[in-house]
Amino acid sequence: MSETSTVDRVLAGLFGERDDIVREGATLAGVARFEGRNVTVIGTSDRAVIGAEVALRLARATLDAMHDEPGRPILVIVDNSGHRLSRRDELMANNGCIAHLTRCLDAARRRGHRVIGLVHDLAVSGGFMATGLATDLCYALPGAEVRVMAPAAMARVTKIPLERLTELSARNPVLGPGVENFIRVGGLEGVWDGDLRAHFREALSRPLDGDDPRRALGKQRGGRSAAADIAARVRAGSVA
Repeated sequence: MSETSTVDRVLAGLFGERDDIVREGATLAGVARFEGRNVTVIGTSDRAVIGAEVALRLARATLDAMHDEPGRPILVIVDNSGHRLSRRDELMANNGCIAHLTRCLDAARRRGHRVIGLVHDLAVSGGFMATGLATDLCYALPGAEVRVMAPAAMARVTKIPLERLTELSARNPVLGPGVENFIRVGGLEGVWDGDLRAHFREALSRPLDGDDPRRALGKQRGGRSAAADIAARVRAGSVA
């Protein structure tokens, strides 16, 4: 391409020269250097749809990171329009391939790899859940768009008028699209505005305690008031 893409500018802002990050279509995978340490970078760009080949390529890069350097941080660039809906991908068991990618990221987290997500442009539905929500901490860039389902599509599925859904979303962030709503429910940690290297440095320095903070964050921020308490009761065996 004659013009440097936005994702290339983001990666250059984080890592400078990054000869080992390979672009295959809209897929990114490789190793970069950040302040003297290796970082595996995986993800997609250009609002890609995630098909079987993309999911397996990203899973392979995650497995390589665990094999080549235990504990190496992994940065997941999230920019997708969800999963591919082609007949071929369905026959290739795309849902299983995407689940495999999520399991690989989960295995990396359990083995002590700090896995950080960064929503670059668009994150939709299963494409966000399988990547951004499979990380330890997920952030967004200014102007990014996050949604599980477009409000108009949600209205068609639920048979609730769009106007009523819009009204409900204003009061309940669980129903609403957008970065601010996902921050309130704990799905996103925050927005990286300004110095990307400083934000990444801070995220890498966060302690690994093995617990998923999203439910607690959702309660703290008033976006999911009951999830943390219900999960605690289930773990304690006190739910009838």
